[in-house]
Amino acid sequence: MSSGSGLVEPRLREEFPGLRLAWTVVDTRVHGRSREVERRLRDLSDRYRGAGVVAMRTQPIPHAYRSFFRQVGLDPDTARIPSEAAAVGRLLRGRFESRGALADALLIAVIETGVPVWALDAGLVDSGSLGIRVAVPGDRLGRAADGGPLPAGQLVVADVGCVHATLFGTPAPENAPGSRTNRVVLFAVGVDGVPAIHLEEALWVASDVLKTA
Repeated sequence: MSSGSGLVEPRLREEFPGLRLAWTVVDTRVHGRSREVERRLRDLSDRYRGAGVVAMRTQPIPHAYRSFFRQVGLDPDTARIPSEAAAVGRLLRGRFESRGALADALLIAVIETGVPVWALDAGLVDSGSLGIRVAVPGDRLGRAADGGPLPAGQLVVADVGCVHATLFGTPAPENAPGSRTNRVVLFAVGVDGVPAIHLEEALWVASDVLKTA
């Protein structure tokens, strides 16, 4: 398993000093479920009640992401940060639902650490150049010729050959792990106020769940 720190465009480092990306490559299967992971989700469901979800935003990690969202012009009460979105989803559905090995791993990582993790098909990523930059005219989401054009200035996660996702957005479908994927790149995004060790922990949790599934 290889890991590394992503590149952050210099002007973004100046404007957002704590912005960073960490990644790791994991050999895994994408689908399937395990009783152990499903039990873990049930236990986590029992820990999240209404009052606890409301109180999340005052905790250091969620607070840091909420602050960053405001810095980039997003209202965190409308465009929820990932950990709050997961917690609200649990309240709406009554539990954290198992949706397969990879989805469960990403969900457990953000629930347990507050740090969001995403996955890409490792065969479609140049992990050595993966990082965060500003979109330029002509950028499109994903590798498909008909991928949606991106507005110049939007923050994106990209490598030397492709924009894989908007920052905090869902990766382009054609770059996401599929049924034939056996290696994935997991990446986590940190902001000011989120210690680097939390990114490492989130990636470790997601990797560990994948090994269990």
